[in-house]
Amino acid sequence: MARILFICGTLNHTTQMHQIARELPEHDHFFTPYYCDGLLELCRRWRLMEMTAVGFKLRARCLSYLEAHRLPIDLDGEGGNYDLVITASDLVIQRNIRHCPIVLIQEGMTDPENWLYHLVRWLRLPRVMAFSSATTGLSHAYRRFCVASEGYRDLFIRKGVRADRIDVTGIPNFDDCERYRRNRFPHRDYVLACTSDLRETWRRDDRRGFIRWVADIASGRPIVFKLHPNENFERAKEEIREHAPGALVYTDGNAEEMIANCDTLVTQYSSCTYVGLALRKTVHSYLDVGELRQLLPLQNRSAARNIAAVCREVMAECGAVPLLPAMVAS
Repeated sequence: MARILFICGTLNHTTQMHQIARELPEHDHFFTPYYCDGLLELCRRWRLMEMTAVGFKLRARCLSYLEAHRLPIDLDGEGGNYDLVITASDLVIQRNIRHCPIVLIQEGMTDPENWLYHLVRWLRLPRVMAFSSATTGLSHAYRRFCVASEGYRDLFIRKGVRADRIDVTGIPNFDDCERYRRNRFPHRDYVLACTSDLRETWRRDDRRGFIRWVADIASGRPIVFKLHPNENFERAKEEIREHAPGALVYTDGNAEEMIANCDTLVTQYSSCTYVGLALRKTVHSYLDVGELRQLLPLQNRSAARNIAAVCREVMAECGAVPLLPAMVAS
């Protein structure tokens, strides 16, 4: 029996880690919100990292989920002695896990490669300075990297990720989008706009222009806005009232179920776009929808199981546990 640390973060990170843990019932599981150390930890304590997964708000949300599901918590992995660490981000490789075998899981859509990403790559600066998931996979501090699709495999290889470390497994939360059609969300046949936390992560956002774009697409049809959980809700709602009066605004709830019931989906930079494409909705996005179709996560309904098989292989390679034939994914 091995000890496995699951490093969570956003609700999407956390629910995916929970699903993977369920596929590894023979081992001891411990969970922690995303964390950092050194100067970054000081910045977090000074509340300068509130726009990220290590901020107080998102850490509290993660802990609330872990406690509600009665999952064993080892805050910041302080218990140590782990045979495997599973994480959804290698933007930071925490000091106390650098000696452990790590499996990296693609969390969702990666950010566009903006000027800051290229500057970090060109000057070989710390990846965290890109403030972006565009650098996902570039640490090479992991043994294996589980990705959403063949399209993403090609994308990460183009960025410089080693091909021999990539496994195309699909990713939990995005491997069975059809299930979201079974829901109790009360509205149907509307235009749904899913926003992004661009301003909260120090990126440019013409929010008023986005709202007007949504209204133009709707052409009189009902509009529903689902706000990103990291947003300044009051500011966002005031802008919507001004430029799309009458639109419904949700600050919580299941965005995937809202997508399942909509007629048209409009996004900025959001993994929710993949749900709309998988459900064959009309999709508008700041990103190239044609390219996103090529990156669409596998709809294999087995991503967590596939990832668990990769984790067992890594632990067997490291001598932590024997690899039993029945445990290898078919």
